[in-house]
Amino acid sequence: MIVRDYDDITRNDQNRVVSDAGWTSVRMLLADDDMGFSFHITFIEAGSDHTFEYKNHLECVYCVQGTGTLTDEAKGETHEIKPGVMYALDKHDRHSVRADEDLWFACVFNPPVTGGEVHLEDGSYAVPEDA
Repeated sequence: MIVRDYDDITRNDQNRVVSDAGWTSVRMLLADDDMGFSFHITFIEAGSDHTFEYKNHLECVYCVQGTGTLTDEAKGETHEIKPGVMYALDKHDRHSVRADEDLWFACVFNPPVTGGEVHLEDGSYAVPEDA
Protein backbone atom coordinates (compact mmCIF):
# COMPACT_ATOMS: atom_id res chain seq x y z
CA MET A 1 0.00 0.00 0.00
CA ILE A 2 1.21 3.48 -0.86
CA VAL A 3 0.14 6.39 1.35
CA ARG A 4 1.38 9.91 0.72
CA ASP A 5 0.38 13.28 2.12
CA TYR A 6 0.19 16.27 -0.25
CA ASP A 7 1.42 18.71 2.42
CA ASP A 8 4.32 16.45 3.33
CA ILE A 9 5.37 16.19 -0.32
CA THR A 10 5.23 19.95 -0.89
CA ARG A 11 7.27 20.58 2.28
CA ASN A 12 9.80 17.74 2.10
CA ASP A 13 10.05 16.14 -1.35
CA GLN A 14 10.83 18.78 -3.94
CA ASN A 15 11.72 16.01 -6.44
CA ARG A 16 7.96 15.44 -6.75
CA VAL A 17 7.07 19.13 -7.17
CA VAL A 18 7.54 20.48 -10.70
CA SER A 19 6.81 24.07 -11.73
CA ASP A 20 6.95 25.96 -14.99
CA ALA A 21 5.42 29.18 -16.29
CA GLY A 22 2.07 29.52 -14.52
CA TRP A 23 1.65 25.98 -13.22
CA THR A 24 2.83 23.62 -10.50
CA SER A 25 2.37 19.85 -10.46
CA VAL A 26 2.71 17.74 -7.33
CA ARG A 27 3.38 14.19 -8.49
CA MET A 28 1.78 11.92 -5.90
CA LEU A 29 2.37 8.70 -7.88
CA LEU A 30 5.12 8.19 -10.46
CA ALA A 31 6.30 5.49 -12.84
CA ASP A 32 8.58 3.92 -10.22
CA ASP A 33 5.53 3.27 -8.02
CA ASP A 34 4.56 0.55 -10.56
CA MET A 35 0.86 1.43 -10.68
CA GLY A 36 0.67 1.76 -14.48
CA PHE A 37 -0.29 5.44 -14.25
CA SER A 38 0.86 8.58 -12.49
CA PHE A 39 -1.34 10.80 -10.32
CA HIS A 40 -0.80 14.54 -9.92
CA ILE A 41 -2.38 17.49 -8.17
CA THR A 42 -1.87 20.40 -10.55
CA PHE A 43 -2.31 24.11 -9.89
CA ILE A 44 -2.73 26.57 -12.78
CA GLU A 45 -2.47 30.27 -11.95
CA ALA A 46 -5.38 32.63 -12.60
CA GLY A 47 -4.92 34.61 -15.80
CA SER A 48 -2.59 32.08 -17.40
CA ASP A 49 -3.23 30.36 -20.72
CA HIS A 50 -1.52 27.11 -21.73
CA THR A 51 -1.54 24.94 -24.84
CA PHE A 52 -0.70 21.27 -24.40
CA GLU A 53 -0.60 18.21 -26.64
CA TYR A 54 0.40 15.01 -24.90
CA LYS A 55 1.54 13.06 -27.97
CA ASN A 56 3.03 10.30 -25.83
CA HIS A 57 0.55 10.17 -22.95
CA LEU A 58 -3.17 9.95 -22.27
CA GLU A 59 -4.47 12.22 -19.53
CA CYS A 60 -7.64 12.48 -17.45
CA VAL A 61 -8.27 15.70 -15.52
CA TYR A 62 -10.81 16.44 -12.77
CA CYS A 63 -11.38 20.03 -11.62
CA VAL A 64 -11.41 20.32 -7.85
CA GLN A 65 -11.43 24.11 -7.56
CA GLY A 66 -11.52 27.22 -9.76
CA THR A 67 -12.94 28.19 -13.14
CA GLY A 68 -11.66 28.51 -16.65
CA THR A 69 -12.07 27.19 -20.17
CA LEU A 70 -10.84 24.20 -22.12
CA THR A 71 -10.50 24.51 -25.90
CA ASP A 72 -10.16 21.57 -28.28
CA GLU A 73 -7.72 23.12 -30.76
CA ALA A 74 -8.61 20.72 -33.60
CA LYS A 75 -12.37 21.26 -33.36
CA GLY A 76 -12.40 24.82 -32.04
CA GLU A 77 -14.83 23.76 -29.31
CA THR A 78 -14.64 25.48 -25.93
CA HIS A 79 -15.88 23.96 -22.68
CA GLU A 80 -16.38 25.51 -19.26
CA ILE A 81 -14.11 24.24 -16.49
CA LYS A 82 -15.52 24.37 -12.96
CA PRO A 83 -15.46 22.10 -9.92
CA GLY A 84 -16.84 18.68 -10.80
CA VAL A 85 -15.92 18.81 -14.50
CA MET A 86 -13.74 16.00 -15.87
CA TYR A 87 -12.10 15.83 -19.27
CA ALA A 88 -10.12 12.99 -20.82
CA LEU A 89 -7.61 13.50 -23.61
CA ASP A 90 -8.24 10.11 -25.19
CA LYS A 91 -6.85 10.99 -28.62
CA HIS A 92 -3.74 12.94 -27.55
CA ASP A 93 -5.84 16.04 -28.18
CA ARG A 94 -4.12 19.40 -28.65
CA HIS A 95 -5.89 21.66 -26.18
CA SER A 96 -5.67 24.98 -24.39
CA VAL A 97 -6.53 25.69 -20.76
CA ARG A 98 -7.32 29.23 -19.66
CA ALA A 99 -7.55 29.84 -15.92
CA ASP A 100 -10.03 32.58 -15.02
CA GLU A 101 -9.45 31.74 -11.34
CA ASP A 102 -6.73 29.62 -9.79
CA LEU A 103 -7.44 26.05 -10.96
CA TRP A 104 -6.75 22.92 -8.91
CA PHE A 105 -6.84 19.66 -10.85
CA ALA A 106 -6.44 15.98 -10.01
CA CYS A 107 -4.74 14.40 -13.05
CA VAL A 108 -3.90 10.87 -14.17
CA PHE A 109 -1.31 10.11 -16.89
CA ASN A 110 -0.79 6.89 -18.82
CA PRO A 111 1.94 5.90 -19.32
CA PRO A 112 3.05 7.29 -15.98
CA VAL A 113 5.49 10.16 -15.87
CA THR A 114 8.82 9.66 -14.14
CA GLY A 115 8.74 12.88 -12.13
CA GLY A 116 10.77 15.73 -13.60
CA GLU A 117 8.93 16.25 -16.88
CA VAL A 118 8.13 19.75 -18.02
CA HIS A 119 6.43 20.61 -21.29
CA LEU A 120 8.44 20.62 -24.50
CA GLU A 121 7.97 23.49 -26.97
CA ASP A 122 5.11 21.61 -28.67
CA GLY A 123 3.21 21.22 -25.37
CA SER A 124 4.02 17.52 -24.89
CA TYR A 125 6.12 15.49 -22.51
CA ALA A 126 8.98 13.43 -23.93
CA VAL A 127 8.49 9.76 -24.75
CA PRO A 128 8.90 7.73 -21.55
CA GLU A 129 12.32 6.07 -21.46
CA ASP A 130 10.89 2.57 -21.05
CA ALA A 131 8.40 2.91 -23.95
